[in-house]
Amino acid sequence: MPRWRTCTSKHFRWSSPVAQGLLLCVLTFGVILPICCHRLLYSYYFLKTVYLDPLSDAALQKSYARGQEALHFWEAAAFTKSLKDPLETVAKNPDLLITVVTSRRAEGRDYHYLLQVAQQLHSLLKACGEKPCAEVMLCDVESGPSLNEDALLLEKQFLVVRRSPDERWQNRDVTSIFEKEKRDYVYCLRKGWDLMRPKNVVVLEDDALPLTDFFPSVKNILSRRFALNTLYIKLYHPERLQRYWNPEPYRILEWMGLGLFGATILLLLFSHYTPLSFTFSASHFLFLALYVMAVAELAGRHYLLEIRRFSPQLYAVCPATECCTPAMLYPGNASIRTAEYLDQVVCAQGNAKDMVLYKIARSRPGEKAHSVEPNLIKHIGAYSSVRTNPNPPRLL
Repeated sequence: MPRWRTCTSKHFRWSSPVAQGLLLCVLTFGVILPICCHRLLYSYYFLKTVYLDPLSDAALQKSYARGQEALHFWEAAAFTKSLKDPLETVAKNPDLLITVVTSRRAEGRDYHYLLQVAQQLHSLLKACGEKPCAEVMLCDVESGPSLNEDALLLEKQFLVVRRSPDERWQNRDVTSIFEKEKRDYVYCLRKGWDLMRPKNVVVLEDDALPLTDFFPSVKNILSRRFALNTLYIKLYHPERLQRYWNPEPYRILEWMGLGLFGATILLLLFSHYTPLSFTFSASHFLFLALYVMAVAELAGRHYLLEIRRFSPQLYAVCPATECCTPAMLYPGNASIRTAEYLDQVVCAQGNAKDMVLYKIARSRPGEKAHSVEPNLIKHIGAYSSVRTNPNPPRLL
């Protein structure tokens, strides 16, 4: 018998680990994962041409309905709330100040993102009990001729701050939307500190909807030792950028650790409870580690992160990433340090405030920045107030 036939008969009969491993891969990556994951938005198996448009339309309809509900809620509240200056009711030196940065949107006004966020914060604060979890300040940075109607509607419910006419005049020469966005952000950071001197600050953009475990998770994060020496902690990173196959080194280490752990579990199962021929050998262990890593990446790391929501203690803290600032936590007086750093930089396209903050944290001696996983907010802003919007907007 020729040598190649001998080799083939040896390795490709059913009792051979090679044949079993090949069959396992074919079934997993060619049958099981495509069936289970083809509707999952952040999986490699997601059928974008089939499901992206329906999912995007459904998300827009849901956000619109939520916005209209929030509008009716706050319109009703405007007639029942006592006419008392919100500034008189806010506590000085609160443990946590939530600053919501908002401006009028040229597009997507009917979605009422700010009202959605305000209603969610109102609901979450009611669940805190007698001692409030946080104080809330709305920072209206609208500088155009039109008013921010949603912020006006909330004036009797929350503290709303705006620039004075003189302050608006000083910013009249700003032509870059990225520089204006940065200056608005700095203004809100400073205004919150000047009015209340909070112990910690969370800055939310007006389309960052807090999730139900927002306050317990923030409290747990602030109780950890690393928070004392942190410039900022990101509470959101786009789900599409959460994959293992990423330049972030810690994710590669996490990915390898998951593979080693999964391979150990699978070897125990295969050796005791299945007829498969895998043994505790280096080659079998390496194969199963790579198998687990491939399954985790192709199915979607985002869905594995969701398991951590069982408890605030399970949330992972990792080095900060570059993109996006919809939800930022500034422990201690870090908000003022951040405002001072941002004042020294001019933002432009390709160097927006998220990139500037990332560079500052990496270049300033003693400053560190972190991210929390999974996200503590849901980004609901299909229509941006500072960037060109696709028509129609899509989830990816």
